[in-house]
Amino acid sequence: MPELTRRRALTGAAVLAAAVGAQTLVAPGASAAGHSHEGSLEPFDEVYRGRRIQGRPAGMGGLGGLGGHHHGHGAGYAVFVDGVELHVMRNADGSWISVVSHYDPVATPRAAARAAVDELQGAALLPFPAN
Repeated sequence: MPELTRRRALTGAAVLAAAVGAQTLVAPGASAAGHSHEGSLEPFDEVYRGRRIQGRPAGMGGLGGLGGHHHGHGAGYAVFVDGVELHVMRNADGSWISVVSHYDPVATPRAAARAAVDELQGAALLPFPAN
């Protein structure tokens, strides 16, 4: 059996740390892929703090008569607060941000809509000018 040297111990520790780090990076994406109800990209329609929030894959029809348009940043997902489209974007790590809560990434489009309602504090969401 080879003798345990400082170099071998440090190499083993580095390999173990890299393996644990790789697992940590993979785990959040797995939950955002749709394994839990909160993490799914299924349509939603609910009243949150007195505001109607809705979300759907952009390819689906009107969602209660709401038209809306999609500009490519929301990974094919449209979110609305009281019928006004909330511009959302999916980050590379799978988290979501909105134009209202841009510096506070969340796990799902539903969570982005809720965070926007919290941030608006009763104010109306104004349409976001698209390019």
